Amino acid sequence: DFPEFEPFDQATPRGEQPTGALQVMGIDMCQPVNKPQHNTSAYDITHLVIRRGQPFTVIVTFDRQLAESDDFQLEFLIGSNPSANKGSLVVVTFGNRPGSQWAGQIERMDGTAAVLMVTPAPDAIVGKYRTYVAIATGGGMQRTSRDTSTDLYLLFNAWCPDDTVFIPNESERSEYVLNDSGVIYQGAAGAVSHRTWMYGQFEKGVLDACIYILDASRMPIYDRGNIIKLIRIGSAMINAQDDNGVLVGNWSEDYSMGTAPTAWTGSVKILLQYANTGVPVCFAQCWVFAGVFNTFLRCLGIPARVISNFNSAHDNTGNLKTDLIFKTDGTPDRRNTRDSIWNYHCWNEVFILRPDLPSGLGGWQVVDATPQETSDGTDKNGHSTSSTPSHFTLWIFPERIHCDCDVSLQVNSDVVFHKRDKYGTLTPYKVDKTHVGVSICTKSLGSTAPTDITYNYKYPEGSEEDERTMDRAEDYGCARDHSELGGNTYLHTKPSSGSSVQVYMGQDILLEVEFQNVSDLEKVVNALLSGSVIYYTGVIANDFKEEAFSVIIPGKKSEQRLKVTAEEYMPHLGSQPSLHFMVTGETDTHSLSCMKVVNLKTPELTMAVSGFPRVQHPMLATVSFTNPFNFSLRDVYLSMEGSGLMECRSYSFRYALIEPFATVSWRENFSPRLHGDRFMVAVLYCPNMPQVTSSRRVF
Repeated sequence: DFPEFEPFDQATPRGEQPTGALQVMGIDMCQPVNKPQHNTSAYDITHLVIRRGQPFTVIVTFDRQLAESDDFQLEFLIGSNPSANKGSLVVVTFGNRPGSQWAGQIERMDGTAAVLMVTPAPDAIVGKYRTYVAIATGGGMQRTSRDTSTDLYLLFNAWCPDDTVFIPNESERSEYVLNDSGVIYQGAAGAVSHRTWMYGQFEKGVLDACIYILDASRMPIYDRGNIIKLIRIGSAMINAQDDNGVLVGNWSEDYSMGTAPTAWTGSVKILLQYANTGVPVCFAQCWVFAGVFNTFLRCLGIPARVISNFNSAHDNTGNLKTDLIFKTDGTPDRRNTRDSIWNYHCWNEVFILRPDLPSGLGGWQVVDATPQETSDGTDKNGHSTSSTPSHFTLWIFPERIHCDCDVSLQVNSDVVFHKRDKYGTLTPYKVDKTHVGVSICTKSLGSTAPTDITYNYKYPEGSEEDERTMDRAEDYGCARDHSELGGNTYLHTKPSSGSSVQVYMGQDILLEVEFQNVSDLEKVVNALLSGSVIYYTGVIANDFKEEAFSVIIPGKKSEQRLKVTAEEYMPHLGSQPSLHFMVTGETDTHSLSCMKVVNLKTPELTMAVSGFPRVQHPMLATVSFTNPFNFSLRDVYLSMEGSGLMECRSYSFRYALIEPFATVSWRENFSPRLHGDRFMVAVLYCPNMPQVTSSRRVF
């Protein structure tokens, strides 16, 4: 909200207009023409939304026809203290008189109405502008009064070749700028699942919320056209660590002071709550940070996508290794192990040019909004205890290692297994070079199927290029393990009955441990199986099984089958349906180990949509759920959301109790606002039933 009278120099006060002076009767921002041309019709907002570097039309109606001597200009102001030399006060002229970097021309005259074409500079400040018409008079410039209906929003422009976010492929622009829903991949390597996420960048209030985030960060107005500065500030503001940003991270099982990360259906409710209260929203984990940041980026016109990395190494020691330490009896030494391996980790990529870097390093850039952690004196990506504005990460290709960036080595790290004796001495006995970063994926264009982009991040393991990259990393001070130690134990899982490898929650699990004998002699292995419920971050939540066994390997290979019952693990499940199994063993000459993460498939949530799929036509959504267990579910919350389908309000319902094998149904009426590919998502949350979701295409 700004004063009606702007602080202009040489402004003629109202009421002192010269006789016969040209006067403005009205300003038309031509929304029906401009919005489709700028691909902004989907924004649920009363003001004009346009993209920089692209012309738009304004019609100014005067009290008479223009004479050759008449001189007027358009003025666009942003911020509380607009300044021409900082780009926040823009003057657009329509004659020979010089103006600003924004171009202007008179397209035609329709009687007393001037049809004007204005082209913002491709590096203009992004945000909300106020519009004035100023007419030259003998005593200076006479300006129109403040009219909020002529305010406009200016965004980045992926369609403009001169904008730093230009992306040449139309299908990529449709996906990475205009798609307001998507999927985020979760689970574990070998058992990847996904959940639909409503980005909702066009919903009512979201654009203002994104601008509010920049205001809350106190980012100078004149820097908001700089894509690199804006993304760094934005990524820091998505988390609340140190800067009172949007989301509070929580990796515990106590969500009593807010909403569990698994209960969110999308970004809209989070952003609106933050903008309306100014208070960080509770709670989030990596996919929530990435989903909300994706909304922020796409809303402002920046091409963006969410990335999932499976077996994501969390390096706390600043080297090229992930060190896992075990006690002499083979059990994990959690007290002395600082590194960890997350089931998966989510971050974002943005498509931008990089004029601040050597030629050829533009394109998809990594940025991580999950709170960062100090590692070896340097702020890194990932779960954190401190946060600063994120740097872009150019990962580990050899031509990029020299760049000023954060390389947390989540995608290319050797896993080194150590035995720690009673004196604290560590002895490495196994190196796994392929476990970390086994799969990196993102949503495909126009499909919910994943696209594997692993080799965008690293070269194939063991290739000449991979060795050259690691050598160069060592040149820059990163330690690396060169042990030639082999692994010869493998762990496979499947349900205790049936041929499917997918394990459903509540099923017994059959573990098949394969031992390979690298010698010609018979070997006896004394082994230990440990089973734990883990958060997706790799942190142990609860131990539920420990079983010792011995196996004789008479030849080259032997298998041992072990059964884990549902009664053993079900009471210990938390918000993440993941089980971690590890087998450690010893022969007279070797130590052995292997590990496996099992991502349990949760019960199904059923969605049905009825009614003719048409904009502004009444429709009905029905969500049903049957409790498949022999125990009751308590404090159950159902939430529903659909970008462009449902009004921007909270669709949720609470069940105090769902009895064993009982079925509940919930119905909501809605009228679609937008056409095109439209999806709805529903989420069921209760403390002892994690990750129950469903989605449905409406039209």
